[in-house]
Amino acid sequence: MRTSLRQKAIAICDAKIAKKGETVGLSFYAFFANKNDDPDLLMEAAEWWIKTHRLDHFEKAVRIREMLKAGL
Repeated sequence: MRTSLRQKAIAICDAKIAKKGETVGLSFYAFFANKNDDPDLLMEAAEWWIKTHRLDHFEKAVRIREMLKAGL
């Protein structure tokens, strides 16, 4: 996953956790606006989430943030 997407995803995880608490879940769609203005970036996130790590549709934001920070 490219660095810019990783940093954006970590920031979104941080914001969701701060707003809703440590048990909040999210999907990779949370990293994007409601419009598909960058399909390549969306597919990159989807591949990281689904193919590489075989994550469920919704995962705990805390888990995703730690995976991203670890460089997974």
